[in-house]
Amino acid sequence: MVAGEVRAGDVLHVTRAASVQFVRRPIMFRLIRVKAEWLTYAGWVWLEGYELNRKGEAVARRRIFVRWAGLRLVSQEA
Repeated sequence: MVAGEVRAGDVLHVTRAASVQFVRRPIMFRLIRVKAEWLTYAGWVWLEGYELNRKGEAVARRRIFVRWAGLRLVSQEA
């Protein structure tokens, strides 16, 4: 996955493949924006959005540092 493939409103499944912080508890994440202006390591990115509960409701606003290759797109905003 790369920046051009996601946009605000998309839902991502974030697991340990994306970052070690999600080893024990993967999350569903609704994207607000990609923080492309923040410099990172190659293949990594800062994302801003909402952690979702099982019902798809936002429960916490978060910024996460993850690997593009480890993200899985669940649904795209139409």
